[in-house]
Amino acid sequence: MFAVFLAISVSGCFNPFAPRLETNPVAIGSVLGSQQTIDGVFQSFQYAYTFKDTTIYGRLLDGSFVFIYTDYNTGTDVSWGRDEEIHTTYGLFVNAQRLDLVWNNIVAQSGDSLRVNVTRAFNLTVTFNPNDVLRLDGYVNLTLTRQSADADWKIVRWRDESNY
Repeated sequence: MFAVFLAISVSGCFNPFAPRLETNPVAIGSVLGSQQTIDGVFQSFQYAYTFKDTTIYGRLLDGSFVFIYTDYNTGTDVSWGRDEEIHTTYGLFVNAQRLDLVWNNIVAQSGDSLRVNVTRAFNLTVTFNPNDVLRLDGYVNLTLTRQSADADWKIVRWRDESNY
């Protein structure tokens, strides 16, 4: 059996340690998800967190993006724009050893072909090191827009509806 594997490997027909590069755009897109669908946006969001990829994450955010959360200590809403969101997320990506984001059920979804509001449950596990693991559960309330029915969706507003 080993001789067969060796013969195939040496002949160049099959090398499990150097698989061929995927050139099929459908297969490549399936890893990230198509931003032309709401599910694709969530899939790409999860990919960005899993692989700590700020480039993919940045593509999801509109130029007018706003993040909003409630500071329960002061009882006020705090918000920031796209640049601060990218900077904050980059800090998380750099400082975490591992990020596990799981999207759960969609609680509510409304809108039309150009603007949609989605509220969805999530679980996020942030591993800074084996002795420092943070588990967060909550809801995101996202507003997504696009210029036309065949354009990519972009997140313009993210309201964190979690109680930390």
